[in-house]
Amino acid sequence: MLKYKIPFYPRISMLTFNKLLFLCTGNYYRSRFAEYLFNTLAAKASQTAAQNLKWIADSRGLAIEYGIHNIGTLSLHARRGLIERGISIPAMERFPMPAVENDFKTANKIIALDESEHRPLMAQRFVNWVETIEYWQIHDLDKTSPQIALRQIEQQVQQLIDRLLEN
Repeated sequence: MLKYKIPFYPRISMLTFNKLLFLCTGNYYRSRFAEYLFNTLAAKASQTAAQNLKWIADSRGLAIEYGIHNIGTLSLHARRGLIERGISIPAMERFPMPAVENDFKTANKIIALDESEHRPLMAQRFVNWVETIEYWQIHDLDKTSPQIALRQIEQQVQQLIDRLLEN
C-alpha cells in the first residue's frame, strides 16, 4: 500500500478549479474516502507535474437516510484508511450531506462509486443525470471488505488523476 505524507488539501475558491463530485449512498464511507484521497493526490500531482491539476473533489450521498446506524461524521473504515495513507482529516469535519440538484449542475465530473447500488438510486432521485455520470464498481461493506474497497478506490482515483493530467 502506498503512503501519502501530505496534509489535507484545503478548500479553495471553486472559481479556478473544476469540480469533481463523488457519490455513494450515505456520504459516510466510500465517497468521503475518495474525496479526501483525490484532493490529497491532486495536490501532490500538481507539485510534481509540469501542469497544475485544476480539480477539487467534493462528495454527497444519494440516500443518507439509509445510514441510521452511522455514528459521527466519517466512517471508522474511511478514517483508518486515510490515516494509514498519511492523509489528514480536517479538524472541523462535516457530517454526511445529501445530494441535491445543484450539486449535479455545478460539477464538471460526477462519479458514483457502485453502479449496481447507485444507478437505481439515481433513477429514482435524479433521473435527468443517470446517463451523464461515470459509474465505478466498488461495493459497500455488505459485499466487500474495507481493505479491498479502499484499495480499489485508491487505484481508481490514481487512474482518474493520471487521465486528468493527460488531458
